[in-house]
Amino acid sequence: MSDTLVYRIGGAIYINLTNKCTNNCTFCLREKHDGVNGYHLRLSKDPEARDVIAALEKESDVSESVFCGLGEPTMRLETLLEVAAYLKARGSHVRLNTNGQGSAYAGRDIAPALKGLVDTVSVSLNASDAAKYDTVCQSIYGKEGYRHMLDFARSCIAQGIETVLSVVDVIGPDEIAKCRKIADDMGARLRVRHYIE
Repeated sequence: MSDTLVYRIGGAIYINLTNKCTNNCTFCLREKHDGVNGYHLRLSKDPEARDVIAALEKESDVSESVFCGLGEPTMRLETLLEVAAYLKARGSHVRLNTNGQGSAYAGRDIAPALKGLVDTVSVSLNASDAAKYDTVCQSIYGKEGYRHMLDFARSCIAQGIETVLSVVDVIGPDEIAKCRKIADDMGARLRVRHYIE
C-alpha cells in the first residue's frame, strides 16, 4: 500500500508530511489510530516535496489546503515551504496546523519564512499554563515547550499571518475560558475543537 500524502476532508485538501512530532499528547489520535476519516496516514518514510506536489497535481481543486497529518509539519520545514509555494501558485488558501514548536526545532524564528506562503496558522494551545501543558502534551522541551509555542504564535501575528489558537473541548469550561483570555490578549482567535475518540 502506498503512503497517503494528500487526503480530502470536506472541501479541503490535507497534506501529510511526517509522523514525527516534538509532542506526545495524551489525547492525540495517533496513539490509538493509524489515520482519520478512513485514511491510513502512517508513512513508511517522510516524502520529498516533489512527491507531495506530484500527488497534488492529480487534484483539480486545491482552493483550500491544510498541512496536517499524524505528525508535526514544521519538522519538515523546507518541504512545507516548497509545497506551500506550489499551492499558492495555484491560488490556494493555505493553513498550517501546528504544535507551535517549529522555531524551537529549527533553532530560529520560522514565522518570517511562512509569511506569504501560509495564510492561516492554527496553533495547538491545549492548556492555560506551562505545567498543565507539559502534563497533557509531554513535549521534548518539557515546560519550555509552552513558551516556545506562545512565542511562535506571537511571531506569526507580528508577521501579519492570521493566527488561531486551538484547544480540545475535553479540557473543560474553566480551562477554555482561561485559554480564550490568552488568545484575546495576544490578538489571536480561539478555536475549540471536538475531541476525536
